[in-house]
Amino acid sequence: MRELVEFLARNLVTHPESVEVHETVAEHATTIELRVHKEDLGRVIGKQGRTAKSLRTIINAAASRTNHKAALEIIEE
Repeated sequence: MRELVEFLARNLVTHPESVEVHETVAEHATTIELRVHKEDLGRVIGKQGRTAKSLRTIINAAASRTNHKAALEIIEE
């Protein structure tokens, strides 16, 4: 799951070297934290949050294949 988020984020942003993904795995749920460069935050969130919603949909679809739940948190600094 971590690799999927990292791949998608690196292809969205203009500073791919600053993409950081941290994954916390629990019994039936996974939390994925995504940090990007300040300038790329708008690209990852998108207009009215559409890109972030699409990322969450892709992650949930991948997680549902293994009867798992996943949550994506975009960290703003």
